[in-house]
Amino acid sequence: MSTASETRVRSKAVRGAAGKAERPGRDGRSGRERQPWLPWVFLAPTIVGMGIFTVLPIIASVALAFFRWDIISAPSFVGFDNFAEVVQDPTVRVSFLNTILFVVVAVALQLGLALGLAIMVQEKLPAWLRVFFRSAFFFPLILSAASVSIFMRYLFNEQFGVVNWLLSLVGIPAVPWLTTPGGSAAVVILVYVWQNFGFSFLLFIGGLASIPVETYEAASLDGATGWRKHLHVTLPLLSPTTLVASVMAIINALQVFDQPFVLTRGGPGDSTRTAVMVIFESAFQRLEFGQASAIGVILTLIIMAITAAQFRLSKRFVFYQ
Repeated sequence: MSTASETRVRSKAVRGAAGKAERPGRDGRSGRERQPWLPWVFLAPTIVGMGIFTVLPIIASVALAFFRWDIISAPSFVGFDNFAEVVQDPTVRVSFLNTILFVVVAVALQLGLALGLAIMVQEKLPAWLRVFFRSAFFFPLILSAASVSIFMRYLFNEQFGVVNWLLSLVGIPAVPWLTTPGGSAAVVILVYVWQNFGFSFLLFIGGLASIPVETYEAASLDGATGWRKHLHVTLPLLSPTTLVASVMAIINALQVFDQPFVLTRGGPGDSTRTAVMVIFESAFQRLEFGQASAIGVILTLIIMAITAAQFRLSKRFVFYQ
């Protein structure tokens, strides 16, 4: 009884304190109205951090695209000369073409693999195995891309790699994975997809879990079975998740750097050189920071244009429940 009495007394005290805090003062305003600056005090660290580490670097990089600067000498204004030189540079054009081709193949494989595995795990496996595979497929994403690429470089080595050793067991000769344009591009795509499809997989798992079971039951009554059920029910109802997964996958793939840089250094030739690799080489190897910023601005505009097109097309192909 004493405990119950103490609880009632404490709750009354808390309500009384809250009432005093919200009670208008002599000027008719509550405590919150008398201290409008208080929310900004709590928001200030985040706003200052974003301003210093996000907004200012973006503004500086855009402004630097109109200057020629090598750190040693003072920057000189050159207008759009950096953009003109970038457009005329064959290495830059090849790197952007490589990036676009990489995005098309890697994103298609990533989303297709993630969706197929998500449907299989969600429908064919018991609950305790679902937890295991969710963690197993997501695990590569938390690893360092550089360390994974170093490991894969040994795995696909032509002389002593495990992949060629396994192929030799079935009579297939050693494949020059990292020394030919086709082989190196295939390895880069495979390593990237293996490490990144887990995120799309979890998105699809969440999307599949949100589809009502009654929808599948109604489709079964109408005679839909197997792949027809997924074609006419799963894919339309999963379209909002597919939109989010595709937008994030394309943005990440357009910025690919670690895998081609560690695995092939952009070679052989320029076969696996990407746009971000050219930015890195221009800025930190040739000290051409103006050109690097110009390439970064162009890449950003491409990302924004593709994302805007995806959301524009989503009005036709995305169905919300």
